[in-house]
Amino acid sequence: MQAQTDKNSEENWQFRGFLKMNIDEDDLDRIVHKINADISSQIDCTECGNCCRNSYPILKKNDVAKISKGISLGLNDFTEKYLQKDEDGNMVFNTLPCPFLKDNKCTQYDNRPNDCKSFPHLHKECFVSRLWGVVENTKICPIVFNVYEQLKLKFPKWKKEIL
Repeated sequence: MQAQTDKNSEENWQFRGFLKMNIDEDDLDRIVHKINADISSQIDCTECGNCCRNSYPILKKNDVAKISKGISLGLNDFTEKYLQKDEDGNMVFNTLPCPFLKDNKCTQYDNRPNDCKSFPHLHKECFVSRLWGVVENTKICPIVFNVYEQLKLKFPKWKKEIL
């Protein structure tokens, strides 16, 4: 997948521009949600773990409380041991892969952060506002990669319109 994404990198960014300028946001959401439902039903996220190895989920206070309780560690100790602030001031794990990834499985699956639960975020509204992250996530998530490739097929004339 990484090799294919690298090969498609320039095309992916060009397609992003096409989507931002040429497609109604509500129509795009409907199309993406349908493709996502089809693709995600064919791929078992829990067998992949690429997101756990390659991205930092943003943790809210309730996420931290839930995970720290799940591993029987106080909030301060949990924060000191596992967390850091990113460049935007968000709390994220301090290591990659995720410290709770073991044997390609999440040891805190029932307590995982909301950001992890909603990844790859393709079910959300306002897809067009998240296209930067979508293009980046084509490199790590097979669902995002396949949804984006299927989306290109929905607009076969997009290359002519962009050039």
